[in-house]
Amino acid sequence: MPKRWILRSKVLPEIVERLPKIDRVLLQLLYARGMVDKQEIERFLDPDYQRDIHSPFTFRHMQRAVERIARALKNNEKIVVYGDYDADGVCATAILTETLKALGGQPDIYIPFRETEGYGLNMAAVKEIAARGTRLMLTVDCGTTNVAEVDLAQQSGMEVIITDHHDQPPELPRAFALINPELRDETYPYRHLAASGVAFKLAGALLSHTRNGASLGRPALPLGWEKWLLDLVAISTVTDMVPMLGENRVLVRFGLSVLRKTRRVGLRQLVASISSELDQVDEETLAFQVGPRLNAAGRMNHASTAYRLLVTDDLAEAKKLSAELSQTNQERQRTTEAVVNEALSQIGEKPTPYLLVAQGTNWPVGILGLVAGKITDRFNRPTIAMTTSQGRIVGSGRSIEAFDITAALGKANDYLERFGGHPQACGFTVKPAAEVADFIRTLQRLAQQQLAERDTTRVVEVDAEVILDDINWDLVNDVDRLSPFGVGAPRPRFLSRGLRVVAVDTVGKDGQHLRLHVSHATSTVHKTIGFRFGSWFDQLNPGDVVDLVFEVGVNQWNDSRQIELKIIDLDRSALPVRKFSRSSSKGAA
Repeated sequence: MPKRWILRSKVLPEIVERLPKIDRVLLQLLYARGMVDKQEIERFLDPDYQRDIHSPFTFRHMQRAVERIARALKNNEKIVVYGDYDADGVCATAILTETLKALGGQPDIYIPFRETEGYGLNMAAVKEIAARGTRLMLTVDCGTTNVAEVDLAQQSGMEVIITDHHDQPPELPRAFALINPELRDETYPYRHLAASGVAFKLAGALLSHTRNGASLGRPALPLGWEKWLLDLVAISTVTDMVPMLGENRVLVRFGLSVLRKTRRVGLRQLVASISSELDQVDEETLAFQVGPRLNAAGRMNHASTAYRLLVTDDLAEAKKLSAELSQTNQERQRTTEAVVNEALSQIGEKPTPYLLVAQGTNWPVGILGLVAGKITDRFNRPTIAMTTSQGRIVGSGRSIEAFDITAALGKANDYLERFGGHPQACGFTVKPAAEVADFIRTLQRLAQQQLAERDTTRVVEVDAEVILDDINWDLVNDVDRLSPFGVGAPRPRFLSRGLRVVAVDTVGKDGQHLRLHVSHATSTVHKTIGFRFGSWFDQLNPGDVVDLVFEVGVNQWNDSRQIELKIIDLDRSALPVRKFSRSSSKGAA
């Protein structure tokens, strides 16, 4: 689809004069992210854990929650941690169970089966957990919308502490404590924690509570013990696609450091199975390798495989589970590709302009969100993917920034048995008696109302225009200082105009990727790679002139490190090809 390039404003001269010690291009990248204050920049580039992490006790119900958990531990009450089946929920479950065990507890876990139980608490599970003699149930990554289920738990003799990060529904459950930074009346100063971030806060508060005099009949854990949990916080924060800003940036920055020396034999085996070195793991490894494997368990079968991998201390079991997750992920990839193709055949090449819908009869529930996401990426339109499961129509949706798809579900709530999510991702179950066609028409009408007057052309934001020959290791190192990258904090993008094509080729399966060799201000030839840009192969010839938007990274293979230019977008250039000079121009930004 066509894209519109927007070049961010250049850093103002007075800011350059005020901050002369910061490299010009780095300053431009910081300016593009809204940072012009010296102290703010220093805090961003060099975060400090003690300074930049908020106290967990700023949650309004935190003190109440830790006192109740401490009492349960002291009295040997039955505790169950009720998790979720995605990577964030599995990691959060592991964080709480490991903490409770370290404090002498023997918690059970319950992770629902996505295919038959769906998201969040359900009545049958609550009854089963109560029948175990459970006195205290801790939820992670769910519970905020489960009013009736929490009522049943309380009536069954259990108290419920909810830890979650999903949006506030019209009615909140009457839990013993609600720890969710997204609640409108919450006093915690940062709203965007992942579920594992919230679980980590509860774990830290519980440990602090025991160190400050709450006796559990055993010695308190050493100061800093909880930092070993940050590897799981990093994984979930990246894979759940919460904003990589504020406290999340700090948690992931230090979490990656912990992950690179993790004690978890399961994570060590998983990283080894994807041919990565543990000390080289970064947020992209988590987003595209580790996270999908952990998520695959809950998408294709039961998430217990992923949970067991995270908590096992047995090497043989870790190897077995790691291989199983990799195999399940491959199956997930094949199934997703097949369902996407089927969905695209329904939608067609020229789909309706506002909201796209695809529905199958035997599509796995666990991949519906992936299918919707891939279609949204292709057409830049909100998308709903639905299937039949357990006699119900269930679905997932993905959206664009201009349309809050979960808010739209709230306006179509009369048709729904349950729903939840975030502005750009949702899940739902249609009521048995509801007319699905009317439900879809309602969503399409809402999408049309919001999108008809808006320009929905996909935008590519560019941080700086540079001479290609000025891309060097100093710039690579400056870019790395801005990491970790993620939602709200994308990897910097650069623009170079008037590049002469030296050679063009395709790589990958069916030639789907483009390998482009170009020269710019000098005769130096630069290699670039454009993933899924293979269709350009027949449109370009040596001697053509192009403009490139690209990201700068490192391609590491064995002991070799090379600067890699990854194409984000390209177009034919209106500029004439540059004449070669002996040295390139400097200072472009």
